[in-house]
Amino acid sequence: MPSDVTPAYIAIDWGTTNRRCYVIAADGTMLDTVRDDRGVLAMKAEDYPAEIAAIRARFGELPIIAAGMVGSTRGWREAAYVPAPADLASLARAATRIKEADVTIVPGVSLLTETRADVMRGEEVQVLGAVAAGLAPADALFAQPGTHNKWVHVAGSRITDFATTMTGELFALVKGHGILAGMLDGPVADGPAFRDGLARGSGACDLTAALFGVRASVLLGRIAAEDAAAYASGLLIGSDIGAVPDIEGGTVHLLSSGLLADLYTIGIEARGGTVVALDSHAGFLAGLHAIREHLS
Repeated sequence: MPSDVTPAYIAIDWGTTNRRCYVIAADGTMLDTVRDDRGVLAMKAEDYPAEIAAIRARFGELPIIAAGMVGSTRGWREAAYVPAPADLASLARAATRIKEADVTIVPGVSLLTETRADVMRGEEVQVLGAVAAGLAPADALFAQPGTHNKWVHVAGSRITDFATTMTGELFALVKGHGILAGMLDGPVADGPAFRDGLARGSGACDLTAALFGVRASVLLGRIAAEDAAAYASGLLIGSDIGAVPDIEGGTVHLLSSGLLADLYTIGIEARGGTVVALDSHAGFLAGLHAIREHLS
């Protein structure tokens, strides 16, 4: 941590399995950060005061603002969802204050229509923060690949619509359980098998049949056993991307990194879209900093 800059607060991205803490200066500059596996699944509600004390013992007696699953029913203190359309100011107004601990928990965003219901926690801070920081325009489509991928529409710097897809979780489930268990242990990477899966999955209305086809294709020699995982990954990612109507000829702002971001980039470009890669951590910090300024 730079010795000539005074820390102003601690920002925490407190997720399901992991947690990342940031020490932030008054102007929003990140001074220090640490990541660990103390996500909400590793904790009970009564554990949080000790965890907060440990964070302050390391970084200093500073105010804390946190977002993510810490505000869920499985976290420390529930921060009720803000209905879409939602912006940074509405998130700040609905924030939950734990005065005795000097901690503020940012709420998530909900969507409820006649046909759909959806929720998010943490992703909204990344998306709106990216817009606030000028990393993305005020009207944009975002993707946040992960265990539960998010497709987020922003208009006028507000989240107006979004959809959560269980793409990553579904791959893990079929890999570890059921009839495909043991058949998807090969590498997942770009290549002919992955791209064949993309093509098969894009626009598919028979995803369950296509998944069983992975097994049949291996048994009948259509797909090499070592390519089955890449093909199945392409199949699921292709189905995910193929369900989004605004990709062809449009731009997708991708808040992710690593292999999964690379695979989604390939899939989006195959559908005729353009990808703009964004730093999700920068978006998160910009979002929390803007929310904190709205609080003061």
